[in-house]
Parts: sequence; structure tokens; C-alpha cells
Amino acid sequence: MIKEKLNINVRKVNKSRVSEVDLKNIGFGKYFSDHMFIADYENGKWTDMSIVPYDKIPFSPSSSMMHYGQAIFEGMKAYKNDKGEAFLFRSLDNFKRINVSAERMAMPPIPKEVFMDGLIELLKVDRDWIPSIDGSALYIRPLYIATDEYIGVKPSDNYKLIIITAPVSSYYSEPVKVLVETKYIRAVEGGVGFVKASGNYGRSLFPAKLAQQKGYQQIIWTDAKNHRYMEESGTMNVMFIINNVLITPPLGDTILAGITRDSVLTIAMEWGMKVEERKISVDELIEAHQKKTLQEAFGTGTAATIAHISLFGFEDKQYQLPPITEDLFSEKVSKELDGIKKGKIKDKHNWIYKF
Repeated sequence: MIKEKLNINVRKVNKSRVSEVDLKNIGFGKYFSDHMFIADYENGKWTDMSIVPYDKIPFSPSSSMMHYGQAIFEGMKAYKNDKGEAFLFRSLDNFKRINVSAERMAMPPIPKEVFMDGLIELLKVDRDWIPSIDGSALYIRPLYIATDEYIGVKPSDNYKLIIITAPVSSYYSEPVKVLVETKYIRAVEGGVGFVKASGNYGRSLFPAKLAQQKGYQQIIWTDAKNHRYMEESGTMNVMFIINNVLITPPLGDTILAGITRDSVLTIAMEWGMKVEERKISVDELIEAHQKKTLQEAFGTGTAATIAHISLFGFEDKQYQLPPITEDLFSEKVSKELDGIKKGKIKDKHNWIYKF
């Protein structure tokens, strides 16, 4: 643990690249800011904390992260309003969650000082990279990896924390079509489905590719035992509104505890909406669609924020959802969250940190 004030060495670029990037046309994950934060865990201590120019990092081919999968990450965002004020959204929750992941993956916990102080200092250095355009933000990717040069199945003794940032616009530019997956699985009980482990996403790529070949942007995973109950989508938690009730699958060891998910549920309950965190089967969803009581379906996540689902596919049939209007709950909660994140709406929960 850190006992003294955190000392971060800062080495800045000679000239920023921000003027070379059109922040009005950035897409998602294509451009990266000038600097990155790096900290090493060696001999039981956190050392060499520094902010350096964004660049490639050399790794030994025997590094254990590449052989045994000790690699986890987080996703968060910083925002800037038209007054030039900059905010982080629920960053302490991301800090807590990465340590939940670390514990499950047999990795040492990251001290709050290392994670938060490193993050804030990095954002101050690259503040100009935070776009203020509606629908845009600075995406933040903390990556925590094992670095032992050792061939053998055991937890690494050495690790590296890296934080990089990227200006981004919307992850999905339009409502998404999703396929209910009934063959492949993402997570099983007792596994690491609740962890933001790199391997969780690697195993999802092939089923997602097959779905994309059929015209879908994403898949919705179902339970590993019977493929009967909805779990989560590839990049987000999923929610449904049936008969004015907001329903979302309950958290467990197969579903990531989404921070946007929690934010949406909190706001919904504050607005007096009935909320149910429970299992929802594919059959129930299809029945609600047939009875015309399925009013909305959408995903929630840091990257996706609120992603409207325009239709879902199941066993070669497609089920179209109602068109998007301003009266939808998902539209209203999206605007509410956006206002909170940019300091335009009162933050009742201490979710934002101004820097």
C-alpha cells in the first residue's frame, strides 16, 4: 500500500496532436490522447508511477498475461460542458469494480491513490482532448495486466497498470438489431462473467461475427444451462419495459454489474417507476411482443450509454419494436444522465467529480 503522498513523474509531449484530430468526426476508439499513465507492481510494492507520451510498450513474449489470461480492464468517461467545465462520472465505482475483478483473477488490489490520483493527473494533462460536442466524451481505459516472464500456470508476481484515453462519439450511431444467442455461451455460474476480464470479450467475438453476418449488430446472451433466460448483451446490460414495468436480469456471477445499469435503475425508482430485477425468459419477451405490451428494449453501458434496440431475432424470426419517440423512458433517462454528467442537472448522488 501507499504510505506517502503519491509521486507521479510527468513527461509531456513536445507538441500536442489534438489539433490534428477533428473532434466533430471521431467515431469510437480510433484516436488516442497525447499521454498515458503507467504504474508497476513489483516486489509487493507499487512503483514507477508516471505520465508519459502515448506510445507502444515492449513486452517479453513470455509475459504471463499473454499465456494465462491475467488481464482485466475498466471503461469510464470524462465530459466537458459548453462552459469548459470537466467532469468524471462515477469514477469511484469503476475503481471499486476493477478491484472486484482483480480479486477474482488473483491479482493484487490497486490502491485508491494509485488509481484515482494517476487518473486525475492524466486527465489534467490531456484536458484539451475532452470534447464538448453533444454525444461525445473522453473514453478512459484502465488496463491491468500480469507481466511475469515465466512459463508456468500460477498468479504473476509482477503487474502493470496502464490508463489510456480516447475522444469518442456515440458507440452506436443508430438503434441496434440484436440476436438472442442460443448456442454459444458467454459465462457460467462460478466463472468470471461478472469480471471485466479480457477473455470474456475474446470468446464473444466469433458468435458476434456470425450474428453480424445475419444483419445484427449485437447478440443477447442467454443462460448457459438452458438458453432460456436473458442475461446481457455483448457491450451492455439489457433492459425491457413491459406494461410500464422496467425489467432487467438480476446481477450474479454471470452478469457484469454495470454502472450505467445502476444509474438507470436509481433514476427510474426516483421517478416512481416500478422496477423488477428478475429473470426474464425469451418466451416471456416474445409473448409480451405478441400482446403488444413490450414497449421498449434497450442496452445500458459506459460505451453504449443508452442504446435503443429496434428489433430482436430468435430462431430465424424477427420481432420489431415500436419506433423511438421523445416520450420513451429510455429517451428521457438518456437526457437526464447526459445532463448530470455535464453538470447541467443537479447531482443528487455525488456521481460526478469536477476537475
